[in-house]
Amino acid sequence: MLTSSYSMKSVSFQGIGLKTYSKWNVPSLASTEISRRKKSKRIKSNFFGIEVLDHLEWLNWDPGIESTKHLILKNVQFKTQKLKYSSPSTEFFTTLFPQSVVLGAGTSYSLPVTFCALEKKDYEDCIVFETKTGSFTIQLRASLPSHDVEIPDWLCIPPCGVYENSEVTFYLHNNSQLPTRFYFEVPSPFVLVPSNGILPPWDDYKIKVQFKPETPNIFDAIAICKFGDDKSEKYLKLEATAKYPHLLVSALNEESQTSSQEDTQSILNFGHVAVGSTVMKFMEIHNFSVVNSSFQIMHNQHPAPLNSEFVCEVSEGTVQASGRYQIPIMFTPQTVGTQSVDYFHVVRPNNSSTSVLKTIGSCKGTNYFQQDKAKLKQYKITNKMSYKAPDPLFVDLIGTCHTDQLTPAILKPRHIELYRTNMVRGLTFYPPDILSMMLQEGKLQLLADGTLILAPDQCCMIAEKSDNEDYPTAPILFPNIPSIVEYFDDGIQNDVTMFPPHVSVSERKLDFGKCLELSQINPLPLSMTNHTKGKVTVLWTSPSGSIFTVVPQTIDIPPLKSMAFRIYFTPDKLNMLYAAELECFAYYKVIRDYRLVDDRTFCPPWSVTVSVQANTFQPGHEHFIPKCVLESLEVVLPAVNEKGTIYKTLLLKNTGNMVITFSVEKQHESTIRIKPDVGFVLPQTHQILTVRGTPQNESLTKHTVLLHLNASEKFNQEIRLYSMVEKPQIILDGNGYLYFKPTCVGTLSERSYLIKNVCRMPLYFQWKISTANSRVLSVQPTFGIIQANEALTQTWSFYPQEQRKYFLKPYIFIWGVKGPHCPDLGKKIRLTLRVVGEGSKGRITAEKDHIHLGDILIGNIKSDDLVLVNNEPCSLNFELNVKQDITGLCDPDEVVKDPMAFKVKYHHGTIPARSKVCFRFTVRPVRRLRYTWTISSKILSAKVLEPDESKEGKPLCRVTADGVYPMIFISDARCLGSISGISKQQLWRLFSLDTLNEYLQRDPTESEQLYQVPTRHCMSRCPSVSTPVMVDFNFGAAPICADPSIVLLMIENKEMTPADWAFLFPKDQQLDVEYWAETGEFNPTELHEMRIDDNRLFTVEPKSGCLLPGQRETIQLTYRHEYTGTDRIPIVLKLSHGREILLNFIGITVPKDRCYIHFLVTHHKFAPVCISTSNPPKQIYELYNGGSVRVIYDIQLDSVKDVKEQNYNHPIFQCLNPRGEIQPGMTAYIEWIFSPLEARSYSVNVPIHILNGDSALVTFTGIGYDARVLGSSASFNDPSSYFGAPPIQRAPVLGQLMFLSEERISFGNVPVFTKSSRMIFLYNVSETEDISYKWYAMSVHITEVLNVSPVCGVLHPGDSTHCIVTLRTHKNPCFYDLDLICEVYSKQQLTQYQKELQDWEKEKERQEVEFTITERGLQDCQQPVFQRQCCKDMHRIYRKSQREASIMKYKTLPPIKEPKETWEGQHSEKPTPGTWPKPTPVKPFLLHLGVTARSHSMEEYHKNFPAEVSKHYILRNLISEPLSSSSQPGCKEKTCGKSENNSADCLLSASKEDWKLVTDIITTVLRCLQEDCHFQHVLVEGTAEPIPYYRQFWSEDAEELALKSNELAKSKDADASQVQESDNIQPIETKKEQISSIPVASDAGGDQEPDNTQTTDADIELTLTVTKHRDSVQDQDADNSQRNEGEGEEASTVADSSDDGLSQELENTQQTETEDELTSNIPRSSDGVQGQELDDAQPTEAEEDVNSMTSAVPDANQSLEQAGNETEEDWLTEEMQASLSAIRMEEQLARRRNLKRIPEFCDFLESILENTLQNILIEASRGEVVLTARPRVISLPPVTSRTTLEPFSIQDISPSKEELDRSIPTSELFAEVEFSNPESPEAPLSSD
Repeated sequence: MLTSSYSMKSVSFQGIGLKTYSKWNVPSLASTEISRRKKSKRIKSNFFGIEVLDHLEWLNWDPGIESTKHLILKNVQFKTQKLKYSSPSTEFFTTLFPQSVVLGAGTSYSLPVTFCALEKKDYEDCIVFETKTGSFTIQLRASLPSHDVEIPDWLCIPPCGVYENSEVTFYLHNNSQLPTRFYFEVPSPFVLVPSNGILPPWDDYKIKVQFKPETPNIFDAIAICKFGDDKSEKYLKLEATAKYPHLLVSALNEESQTSSQEDTQSILNFGHVAVGSTVMKFMEIHNFSVVNSSFQIMHNQHPAPLNSEFVCEVSEGTVQASGRYQIPIMFTPQTVGTQSVDYFHVVRPNNSSTSVLKTIGSCKGTNYFQQDKAKLKQYKITNKMSYKAPDPLFVDLIGTCHTDQLTPAILKPRHIELYRTNMVRGLTFYPPDILSMMLQEGKLQLLADGTLILAPDQCCMIAEKSDNEDYPTAPILFPNIPSIVEYFDDGIQNDVTMFPPHVSVSERKLDFGKCLELSQINPLPLSMTNHTKGKVTVLWTSPSGSIFTVVPQTIDIPPLKSMAFRIYFTPDKLNMLYAAELECFAYYKVIRDYRLVDDRTFCPPWSVTVSVQANTFQPGHEHFIPKCVLESLEVVLPAVNEKGTIYKTLLLKNTGNMVITFSVEKQHESTIRIKPDVGFVLPQTHQILTVRGTPQNESLTKHTVLLHLNASEKFNQEIRLYSMVEKPQIILDGNGYLYFKPTCVGTLSERSYLIKNVCRMPLYFQWKISTANSRVLSVQPTFGIIQANEALTQTWSFYPQEQRKYFLKPYIFIWGVKGPHCPDLGKKIRLTLRVVGEGSKGRITAEKDHIHLGDILIGNIKSDDLVLVNNEPCSLNFELNVKQDITGLCDPDEVVKDPMAFKVKYHHGTIPARSKVCFRFTVRPVRRLRYTWTISSKILSAKVLEPDESKEGKPLCRVTADGVYPMIFISDARCLGSISGISKQQLWRLFSLDTLNEYLQRDPTESEQLYQVPTRHCMSRCPSVSTPVMVDFNFGAAPICADPSIVLLMIENKEMTPADWAFLFPKDQQLDVEYWAETGEFNPTELHEMRIDDNRLFTVEPKSGCLLPGQRETIQLTYRHEYTGTDRIPIVLKLSHGREILLNFIGITVPKDRCYIHFLVTHHKFAPVCISTSNPPKQIYELYNGGSVRVIYDIQLDSVKDVKEQNYNHPIFQCLNPRGEIQPGMTAYIEWIFSPLEARSYSVNVPIHILNGDSALVTFTGIGYDARVLGSSASFNDPSSYFGAPPIQRAPVLGQLMFLSEERISFGNVPVFTKSSRMIFLYNVSETEDISYKWYAMSVHITEVLNVSPVCGVLHPGDSTHCIVTLRTHKNPCFYDLDLICEVYSKQQLTQYQKELQDWEKEKERQEVEFTITERGLQDCQQPVFQRQCCKDMHRIYRKSQREASIMKYKTLPPIKEPKETWEGQHSEKPTPGTWPKPTPVKPFLLHLGVTARSHSMEEYHKNFPAEVSKHYILRNLISEPLSSSSQPGCKEKTCGKSENNSADCLLSASKEDWKLVTDIITTVLRCLQEDCHFQHVLVEGTAEPIPYYRQFWSEDAEELALKSNELAKSKDADASQVQESDNIQPIETKKEQISSIPVASDAGGDQEPDNTQTTDADIELTLTVTKHRDSVQDQDADNSQRNEGEGEEASTVADSSDDGLSQELENTQQTETEDELTSNIPRSSDGVQGQELDDAQPTEAEEDVNSMTSAVPDANQSLEQAGNETEEDWLTEEMQASLSAIRMEEQLARRRNLKRIPEFCDFLESILENTLQNILIEASRGEVVLTARPRVISLPPVTSRTTLEPFSIQDISPSKEELDRSIPTSELFAEVEFSNPESPEAPLSSD
């Protein structure tokens, strides 16, 4: 376990090799272990330069005993300070009497303070010191001893890994004089050691905080320290962080792996290592975390003595944070030709993580070669690989010796090769002479390689013989026999031999034993046998004089005979060891002479050796101590199977100077053999002992072999040999079960499976899968070798074919690898693996069916995530396909070639079961179009899962994006200053804002994208322009020194991307060059632009900015009129990554007193007119007076007349007002009529002459079209669509107090002779000021057709009101584009101005009549407070003339700069001191209201707008009224309102004398009216008249009663006034005619006689009879029918529809009964259709109201008829009287019907409806009623006051167009209305 300890005294946290955390820098609580309280000094404070302790404390004190301490005050400033102090307030602390203390710089003062207590308790007091700069307080405290400890407030423990340990220490200090007991309570994983104890007084205790986390987390705990007898508590906050480290292992300087499974880990390869040698290599442990981590190395230990060949001596350690740790591993191989595998596991504490390292090494044998030194004829064997080999190496040493007498044949290496082959064939047992004879006889054949072979017939005979004699058949070639086998099976130590010997000896090892007497040593016998069929000669090579000799030395041995030899031992010394090897050579005697040898049958000699040993140690003499080293006394034999043979070598090395003899005790002959078993080792040489084992037991068996050294038992050494029979054995992972996860049908699922070889020999393995299962299951590799102790990973593949579960049983066969340890393959072992899997069908879906990325800036990249969902239990391999569609205004053939704008990093992948996979994709649109990408997925399966699936796969989701450029558009424009008089529409045209908005909506060109952001890129002052579009910003014209022309443009970003914009002046695009690079030569254009730039004639504020999506910003463009002439400057409007538009700023400054007309356009295009129009509309061309004087214009129409003559004298172009005048700042409306004859384009150039001004040539163009050819495409558009200015104000203006709900009203297409009304609302957004407003028009033409009510008014703060705009169309069709101006004044400013003006006028009157006489001497020094302005002017002129006269005598050069007057200079001129300038009038704020409409003739309107006819009301009284034509354009402004308002306005603007005159006249008139009796009588009668209109005041009974009372009263009056003439009785018809001719006054006076002979026009208007009225009605109907032919039908229809709309209840039953009779008298129109449907219907509420109002007229008529016929009714019968009454009733009803048909009645009814709707709208605007489109009732709380409304903000009155459309109610919206006041059944009507 890792333990890291950190002491806060010795080690700072900065020194730890981890990340540096500032919070670890814990302040040390004690620098030493000595008490800090005794050593540290008291800390002093500085108060205003006085250094003093902040408190005095008494600790050890007793009651009644005084204790004095001194308070030292030191002045640390450089100036002397004076102090005053006050005595303590209590009697327990005393000091000197208060006095002033003066402290010099650096001096001190000691103030003694004495404390004396009466009882044991705590005392507190203070001393206050005062200085000049302030006061401070020193606390005095006396406390009793109490338990108190001091601990830090916060400790941070260094971070560590989980299951690790980290420490930090702190000091617990006892701040009291009492021993204090303490103990800590701390939560896990923190531990405090010690956790309790007793702390001596004033002492410190070292506490260790241990942090032992078990989970990775940030720990924050509170440790509670309880101390003292009362268990007081103090808290210590502990903070620590635990990390989860992960260790990775790798070979040195190689990449680390992350897997912890065997065979998939890092590999440390030792390569080929010599047997017995040790090689060291290192593995690295990497710690990538920020904390230290401990580890342990786990190695699977094998049971002794089967130890691993890999050794790691490090078992545990610690890896530093972000560091690495190298661990050595040693490899010592023991068996040649084997490969060793082992595993090392690096484990963290608690097995939290494990990493595996695989070690591999192999042991390889030697590789020898021989060197041939020809000169010396010596051979040297060299070990090329420096390895010692277990297998023996046989070396053939050949040579030929001869004497003078004998010359044998020369032996060559070829003879050795031929001998081996002939030996295998059995021919070497025959002497060469016999072989030569057989070769001659043909019994032998000589092959091409020089070998001999028996003839075929001889082979058969030998085969038969061999069968009979049990001879084996000789092989044809020499077999490949292992040398180790040939070494052991030589027929000497055992009876087994590979080939029968030619010559053999009876003994190979002879031992003379211990020879005590040198002279009595008996020789040892030895016999040698010749096994060949020829005579053999034997020659021993021992020289004469040797200790060991053989007798005889040379002898011939006959064929198949033996000869005896004796070996003599003749030692020369006692107590010695003797050993030697005796060698002899045997050869066929026939080859002793080369002349007798046939080279084809030559046979080399044979060598035979005999080992002999002896010693001459005498009794009592010790044998030599053998100085030798045996390689190992414990040997583990390599693994071998039950029939195998193993070999092992041991190295016996003689390190001494004496010969060592050895012999091996013969034990376990059947299993263990050692060769050589007897021999000697020369000094400083070695002997290799080869062990041969044949294990028989499957368990580990121990064999003990004794090695005798130097023929003495005391030097015996025991060699322990271990062997066992290995059987093939492997372990299958998972107990032989392999589970596959559910797999999609047709797809492949792979899984690794581990098999481990647990035996010590390599094995073959092979998997067998049945044919049926091989379709769904496979493994790789199916065959191979697995080394000993190796874990091998197998890759299994599961390939289901259908949806079901699979249970499979493949087999594995294992067997040993053939080799020395395994001579045969052995028996195969079969193991079974059970495989479980499931096949299922999969389906992939997307989490979102549609992903909308929104707007993406073209050229930019936007990324998002595509989440694919797999709800199936199997993993799915899929492939994504993307299809791109580009839609919008584009060429499909062009966009289809665009590259794919959708990029995804991975187009294929795998989704695990029941999971989601997130793919990150990016899109990069290249066009401003809508991009749609359809993403489809295809499951990679060989089976068809869904038959209807396409090649691309199944669509998953759709991704859409809009490629956009940063775009802005101009949403509003306002004009101020000199151009405030022009309308918004004119401003819109001057600045070409429609064109600019159109350009802004287009895609930028490639040249515009050259510089994507504003960049200085040009060297010249006139930079080049890369944009192909240009827009003129025309500021209009104004006189010099006029107010600047200010235009406010509101730009808005409606896109979803931010837009960076900038206005770039020429200098903003110019590169900054050095001064020396300036040429100083400028062209006129550059000079002109430099003048504009230097004088800031054009300014833009702000010049740049960024608009977020949906954001608006107002830009102020200013032009200063300081130079006369035309100013132009190109300015580039640059949108970053967007458009680049050239704005040509144009401004005109007109000299004073110069006539100037600013032509808005010089090429005017009339609206298209149909050639079949009989009455073409009037169209307007505007002329604006931009100067300061009035202008008279004259339009020359000569070219118009030429066009007329060219078109058959048809007036194609007509100008209705070619001459006129225009006031300064006003606009003249030139009326034109364009009347085409043909469907083509017409054009005319018309010169416009300006009196005393510049003329211009204007081109007028018009297009005529044929409606029959164009068809429906020739439909009329809304006139508002011709104008691009928005109807709602969006750009706020500083100081604007009133806003309009709409700035442009469109009446649309209307017929002539109609009245249309619109309601607008005025809002006072100020919270403090009252404002007044007034409407006026710029021309009389506007007042003729427009009316505003009310014309003027006052708005209180936050209040609102309404205005009704009424349009009365002319009799001629016309285009209306009218502009009304509303002047807005602040009442506060008006009041202030009037007050100042009155004071100024009063002062002026006073100065005119007063004068002051002063003394002459005081004239120069005294100045009046105020002087007359005229006097001041005279004095100024006089002084100026005197100054000029004094200067004129000198002539000066003309000024360099042209003198000019500027607006700034004019407005910044300071008033002359002592003068009182006249107050300037308050300038009103102007609001423009644009009105647009187009009127059509009745015929044209019926034809083009049949559905809109019923929506308009025809004013029939306008048809006969002529329009005023006396008005001229350019006249003074006219108010648009009623005459009362006009008269009121005139009175407001009248002078004082006018006011006095009007007051006197009105006073006289009022006095006369008060004295007039008739006027008083009329007033009394007026109060008794019935209230009209209101339905609730009418009833049937009251109506009948009124009729009867009127008839009765009239009959009585007629009886009293008329004379009866009974003798002149005539028929009724005659009476009627006579009666009808009698005129009656309208007042029905009764005492006046009617005059039948003289009737004036006035009398006709005031007299009414029954017959006359009927005739007049019929005449009027006839006139109306003639006048309204084709038009009157609409008027009547409108009136009828209005009446029908109001009639909701039936009349009384009397009028219903007479309906049939009344319908017979209804007049009809010329086409036979009833003129009005009102007569057929029953009387409505409105009719009853009108009847009640007009009842006076028929009642008067009835009284006249009764008065005329009273005398006749006496003699009439009752039947005649009834008929007369019926006739009278019929005439009365007819008069009522005719009254409803007159225009006045229809106008009155229309006004009632209009007034009702207006009242509803007004109440809705005030919140008193809610208008909805659905029939529902919404109750609102009662409104206390209609005027106390919340103030409006600019945003509240600037709705969008859609909001405006929703806010304007139509007739369909008034489905149901409920007023807020339930007590009032109807809202009161306003007469306004």
